Amino acid sequence: MDTEWRLIDSGPCDAFHNMALDEAIATEVRKGDVPPTLRLYGWDRPSLTLGCFQKTADINIVYCRAQDIPVVRRPTGGRAVLHGDELTYSFSAKTDRGPFSHGLLDSYGRISEAFSIALKKTGVTAESKRDRETGRVPDRSPLCFQSSSYGELLLENKKLVGSAQKRWDDGLLQQGSIPYRCHDEELKEIFGAEKTASLKNCMKALRDALPLLDEEEFRKTVVSSFEEAFGVRLLPSGPSQAESLLAEELRERKYLQARWNFRL
Repeated sequence: MDTEWRLIDSGPCDAFHNMALDEAIATEVRKGDVPPTLRLYGWDRPSLTLGCFQKTADINIVYCRAQDIPVVRRPTGGRAVLHGDELTYSFSAKTDRGPFSHGLLDSYGRISEAFSIALKKTGVTAESKRDRETGRVPDRSPLCFQSSSYGELLLENKKLVGSAQKRWDDGLLQQGSIPYRCHDEELKEIFGAEKTASLKNCMKALRDALPLLDEEEFRKTVVSSFEEAFGVRLLPSGPSQAESLLAEELRERKYLQARWNFRL
């Protein structure tokens, strides 16, 4: 694997661009045209992402539209995440060789370790889930942070980092969210009081543990921890021209389209 990887720090973007750019980056990484890439980003407004195969029946779309909360389907799996005050990341790498060629669970574990190092440096000792049980809530729950999967990080047995991965024969895209605070009232409106009643017993936001969190320092710590975990240098970059053009096309033709976002 190359010793120089790429860092793209996008800042806040709209939901549709965020998904399109993540897919575009993964596409170019899989081609071998760019090195493995860690992207850090945020959201220009509260936004709801759905897992690639998730049904929309339990989501209050009317409320989302009334509150100007964009709804977009991710290219990765998993369950719904309401994004806002958080650090969001994506990571793309080839899987036909190198450290990510040993299967999905191994890759989850390796990426999880990088975030575990970052959290520990920040003052939080999180545990990585090592079994494949779905957690303490029924599988029908539509919320990402109401259960935990292998490799996800827990604090006081509550989920702190949510991640989902799409894997091809030649590459992977992992997307993840580290909430700084919980959006309890908004989640109650979107999913209903019954489905969100147990959320506080399952989810931990980073500011719950670190009320004085310095967000900019945390971003820098995530970058240095990735470098430490994988023995690489992350070189700051922007998207390539090919990635920018493909992201624009994917945004218009896929991620802005109801036939993708509401197909299930």
